Amino acid sequence: MNRFDRVSAILILLQTKRWVTANEISERFDVSKRTIYRDLQTLQEAGIPIGAEAGKGYFIVEGFHLPPVMFTPDEASSLILAGKLIEKMADQSIGKGYNSALEKIRAILPEKEKTYLEKLDKGIEVFYSSSLISPDLAGNILSEIQRALANKLVVSIDYHSLHKDETITNRNIEPIVLCFYSMHWHLIAYCRLRGEFRDFRVDRIKKIALTNEIAPKREIQNAQQFFSTLDEKADLKEIILKIDKKTSAHLSNSKYYYGFISETEFEDYNELYLISSDLDYTARWLLSLPEGLEIISPDELKTKFIALIKSLKNRFL
Repeated sequence: MNRFDRVSAILILLQTKRWVTANEISERFDVSKRTIYRDLQTLQEAGIPIGAEAGKGYFIVEGFHLPPVMFTPDEASSLILAGKLIEKMADQSIGKGYNSALEKIRAILPEKEKTYLEKLDKGIEVFYSSSLISPDLAGNILSEIQRALANKLVVSIDYHSLHKDETITNRNIEPIVLCFYSMHWHLIAYCRLRGEFRDFRVDRIKKIALTNEIAPKREIQNAQQFFSTLDEKADLKEIILKIDKKTSAHLSNSKYYYGFISETEFEDYNELYLISSDLDYTARWLLSLPEGLEIISPDELKTKFIALIKSLKNRFL
């Protein structure tokens, strides 16, 4: 990226946040902080009123307005593709909000780019059936969760836990983080009914209502911290697999259906980290893998895996 493009991009970045640190800008554009200081000075000399406050970062002085930013065809195309995914993977409230925003973006594009997007829109399809699209579920779940997270509010939900075959229970929860894994949206939150942190699958939330109560700050603040606290008594189990390179290549898609969280690459093998609420289900999946698999943890999964092998041996040999 040349200096002109970088300075322009920094200006756009400053418009997207209340505060932006020099370190954040430096990492974003992969240049030194000294270079960023010069770029910011260039913007100030051009008449952009950029302020700074120690410990917080840089900001554009309130009341200063810039003309609308134009999108390149590639940027606008990315939004079209994202919209197709949102349509299939989010609820009605998110899809409606995104489409409204995209219409405003299209409105400011030149006629040539508008025609380009219309043709592109017809040429992209996503075949995925999300449980959030079901007419039996409320259409505002994800948007209400986002409001709760942004304002740190306690939320009241009616929740159906299929794993334990429970009836629907009403709970007051303190949302921590919304994440996507195993092809579903999950809300990590502190459950006041159970008195502990829980993982709520969003498609099992039948009803949601925000309260006016501010949630207290808890010791867990993100998904990784929550996953690291899982133990044998938890509904969710942490799984670590050691898989050779050849076998790992076969898992590029299927691993996401079985709670894949992250992967670390070593010289001769990959180490996969997953989360599962049903080890029997995971064990059956692992039976389908070719050679090159080692279950590092938990021991319970190893036991179930070996039991399945013995059962198959007794049945077919």
